[in-house]
Amino acid sequence: MNVIGIVAEYNPFHNGHIYQIKKVRELYKDSIIIVVVNGYFLERGEISVLSKEEKTRICLEYGVDLVLELPFVFGSNSADIFAESAVSILNKLGVNKLIFGSESNNLDLLYESARKQLDNSFDDLVSKQMKSGANYPTTINNLVGISIASPNDLLGVSYIKAILKNGFKIQPVTIQRTNDFHDLSLDEQVVSASNVRNRLLNGEDVSKYTPCTKFNKVNKDLLFKLLKYKIITSKDLSIYLTVDEGIENKIKKEIGKANSLDDLILRVKSKRYTYNRIQRMFMHILVGFTKEDKERLKLEYIKVLGFNVAGKKYLKSIKSDILISRKISEDFLAQRYELTASLLYDLVTLDNTYNFEVSNKPVIK
Repeated sequence: MNVIGIVAEYNPFHNGHIYQIKKVRELYKDSIIIVVVNGYFLERGEISVLSKEEKTRICLEYGVDLVLELPFVFGSNSADIFAESAVSILNKLGVNKLIFGSESNNLDLLYESARKQLDNSFDDLVSKQMKSGANYPTTINNLVGISIASPNDLLGVSYIKAILKNGFKIQPVTIQRTNDFHDLSLDEQVVSASNVRNRLLNGEDVSKYTPCTKFNKVNKDLLFKLLKYKIITSKDLSIYLTVDEGIENKIKKEIGKANSLDDLILRVKSKRYTYNRIQRMFMHILVGFTKEDKERLKLEYIKVLGFNVAGKKYLKSIKSDILISRKISEDFLAQRYELTASLLYDLVTLDNTYNFEVSNKPVIK
């Protein structure tokens, strides 16, 4: 039996995701589809327009069998940590095929880039180039000699690196992405998540592009005030993850001048520190995610968010060396951060996600 894994953020779930699930069902009949989904704060530091509960409900409705959590401590991190954590979870569940969208649809190219990046000397070369002021994506492409700029292809390389590095018996399978992920004006039935978010910001009807109806709007003024309070009252910002190389001094200098979160990011942004990198950094500061705690973290449990009949049956068949459950104790450091993240999400979206976190009740279809 094929056990298919998908890694997703669903920000929001849209027609392209429905197409992907249908395509998997066409290619692999009688398979189990497992999704590992990111929660409230995403890989690039964005805040999700859908709650974790809503993401679980909607993908079960459209044919997914089992939904698992990608914890905040892994999901709000660099692409490589995001990917390796998600693929490790899927591996623990017996997944043998990983499906992801790809702009190039060229697995050979993605494998070539992944293998070069796993060379023992590669990290040292990256550090040397970045000291000259280049940002990480540019440095990687320069060193590898392959230009990969599309977001799904970049994540695809990270997935393949995780598989090769850990010796997972998982086969990557790409599904061609056909539209322009940059084009926010595209008006077809299948558009990117950023296109849908842009339309939501403009107050447009998005029912043509997504089956979702319950979107959470972020109170950006409150978010900025919370961040400002945390920055000003923290004696040492460098204790937080991704606050490196003295950038805390720049943040402290600019916080009094900035009038919004976006303004602060643009004031701190540089060639080396991209917009997304700074956005992620600010989420770490807000949640209080420290470098010390990051070193203590490892994958200690897998949280089940929801399942259908087939998913429940498959779960019962799994024999694993790790806790797989809906009920996760606060004794686990990652779970304590998850609860903190959900409280912050509640504050800035007026949702009630904390209750979902502590209820220990999966979404069942």
